[in-house]
Amino acid sequence: MTTARDLWIQNFHPAPLAPCRLVCFPHAGGSASFYHPISRSLAPAVEVLAVQYPGRQFRRAEKCIEDIGEMADRICDSLARHADRPMALFGHSMGAVLAFEVALRLERATPDTVIHVFASARSAPSVHGGEAIHERDDEALLAHLRQLGGTQLKLLGDTELLPLILPALRSDYRAVDRYRHRAGERLRCAVTALTGDADPAVSVDAARGWRDHTQGSFDLCVLPGGHFYLDSQSAAVVEVILGKLRGLPASEFQHAAGPRAAVDIPTPRTRRPGDSPGRGPGDRAAAGDRP
Repeated sequence: MTTARDLWIQNFHPAPLAPCRLVCFPHAGGSASFYHPISRSLAPAVEVLAVQYPGRQFRRAEKCIEDIGEMADRICDSLARHADRPMALFGHSMGAVLAFEVALRLERATPDTVIHVFASARSAPSVHGGEAIHERDDEALLAHLRQLGGTQLKLLGDTELLPLILPALRSDYRAVDRYRHRAGERLRCAVTALTGDADPAVSVDAARGWRDHTQGSFDLCVLPGGHFYLDSQSAAVVEVILGKLRGLPASEFQHAAGPRAAVDIPTPRTRRPGDSPGRGPGDRAAAGDRP
């Protein structure tokens, strides 16, 4: 039986013996299926839980949530039953802000649960853009999305899909545009910022600003590509994730799988030719997977 709580979390490749979980947060307008191939690549080393926002795909009938804080609260409620193992959080673009806010809440509620935050393609939480993108008309909003790039730009030219894509996309941008970081709030866990070297929306310096939002260690990973560098660099991202989690001291994993867990992470599956980082095999192009 599916409950309302289950709707928030998708587990494409259950890995009950994995010593930790990676909770993945999609970009604005995106969906959980964006992380299907990364989930397959990491299993069984790491169990991936992909967050599904309301207002898209099988949650299309639900109203979008236009407040980052409210969404973070809802996601934390859904993650409560997954707190039996340590969690790392990975967020891309808007998802990075949500990962940060969820991590803050989890650290307050269960201090030993969050072990790492990966912030991808997003400026530091304290950096606010000037223009409210959600207030643009449809053509201007689409022009902005085309500038960000990605392999599924053809979806933006599909007149049948656009009415399904735009409402959730605009709602997500409204949530991001209204978000304001509360000064002084910092994570205790380690943070790794990832960004593309040709991202038109996030400079390397803006990504480096994440170091001011943690009391733990910080690292910056710059990869070839634009805002959706994950399209071509998913294998490198998987290696970054595994490298960081393998490098954690064994004590970080003790309450989940014993003191040897940090060095016992197995080799993940290799990505199969033709796989896209945005969808799994057999998935049709899902409205709302970009950007």
